[in-house]
Amino acid sequence: MDLFDGLKDKIGGQDKTIVFPEGQDPRILGAAIRLAKDGLVKPIILGHEADIEKTAADNNLDASGVLLIDPETYPEDKKKDMLDALAERRAGKNTREQLADWLKDVNYFGTMLVYMDQADGMVSGAVHPTGDTVRPALQIIKTKPGVKRISGAFVMQKGDERYVFADCAINIELDAAGMAEVAIESAHTAKVFDIDPKVAMLSFSTKGSAKGDMVTKVQEATKLANEQAPDLALDGELQFDAAFVPTVGAAKAPGSKVAGHANVFVFPELQSGNIGYKIAQRFGGFEAIGPILQGLNKPVSDLSRGCNEEDVYKVAIITAAQSVK
Repeated sequence: MDLFDGLKDKIGGQDKTIVFPEGQDPRILGAAIRLAKDGLVKPIILGHEADIEKTAADNNLDASGVLLIDPETYPEDKKKDMLDALAERRAGKNTREQLADWLKDVNYFGTMLVYMDQADGMVSGAVHPTGDTVRPALQIIKTKPGVKRISGAFVMQKGDERYVFADCAINIELDAAGMAEVAIESAHTAKVFDIDPKVAMLSFSTKGSAKGDMVTKVQEATKLANEQAPDLALDGELQFDAAFVPTVGAAKAPGSKVAGHANVFVFPELQSGNIGYKIAQRFGGFEAIGPILQGLNKPVSDLSRGCNEEDVYKVAIITAAQSVK
């Protein structure tokens, strides 16, 4: 089954609601209309109603099947409830006037809809930079209990092959605890995509074949992750060939349940992760799906500003699938 066919089955009949703060963009509006027509999610589009209607008219789109919300004309009683909830969440870190200004920003407004359970997830970033999408999520939705950071994973797909690479998008440097945390969250992401996770903690060393602080970090991360998730198939430190190729894994890490069979690859820092996924994408012909933000209490997805309508459509499906318990 195609990856997205599987995700569509997962979210079918779930009535998941996804909020799109950038409703005036034709890519966003077109994708939202398709999602509603296909019965996959219930889209909420944010923006000035006149601007959205103009975008629809200019692009021959029928937006009658999606819910449009203009934050400026949002009912005063609902706006007060939202401001009260935000003030409580920020616990005195900002004045009420500052928070009222925040809610004039569509990304903050959309994030509050998710926080208040009026939407199951949010997709933004077609117009706004990554920080404008991620910052409200970290300030309001925050990370899961016990999770200190978000990370960015890519699902790499070609034919029947499907793998998870992380962190390839967010954390420039990871210490051992951070790498362990990314590993466990990446295993959760793998399960969303019906991948039975076998996690490799990557290094330029396999089982002590090289020495150095970078190797020690991966060894410590492996130990921490195994302690925190003892039922998870996870091993390290492993070179990529030892993690991926059965004969090499058997030779370099005999007895490992992961070596030679890994499908979730955790990189020791962002530089190698970003390079690695792009090599697989450009040399290997894999489709890179993501970045998928991991570690948040509720799913928020960040689009590339170079995305097209199909990208928006797929990311929304992923976001809805992340919200399925």
